Amino acid sequence: MKRIALVLFFTLVCASFAAAQSPNPDEAAIRAAIAAQAAAWNRADIPTFMQTYENSPDTTFIGAKIRKGYEPILQRYKESYTTPEQMGKLTFSDLDIRFLPASCGKVEYAVVTGAFHLDRAAHGEAKKDDGIFSLVWRKGPQGWKIILDHTS
Repeated sequence: MKRIALVLFFTLVCASFAAAQSPNPDEAAIRAAIAAQAAAWNRADIPTFMQTYENSPDTTFIGAKIRKGYEPILQRYKESYTTPEQMGKLTFSDLDIRFLPASCGKVEYAVVTGAFHLDRAAHGEAKKDDGIFSLVWRKGPQGWKIILDHTS
């Protein structure tokens, strides 16, 4: 009986360890979206970069000003970064992803914080090369999308 209990205990410990080591598919999806966003930026492809944002009039960007709506945010990027030299190369670091489960336990929202760095030779309207951000993501029919971006 002790052997059975011991084998069962080790089986549970191993299963728990394996579950802790397996990647969360929601976290993997958000990390992939962030990597795709950086790759699009580095190709100077603002429309593809914006695909990580929810195409909604409620999507909000908070920087020097508050912009509400997908189109105004897209226009802000296009006006602030008019050439590939002004866009430069974007890297993200110190990413932290925290999921916010609803009362039923279903995960629909995530908060992502981190830092960004632009390595570039030219500046346009946007002068900042380094900063921090917090993003609120929502899981909807098109997957995980940014609904609130606060970058400073």
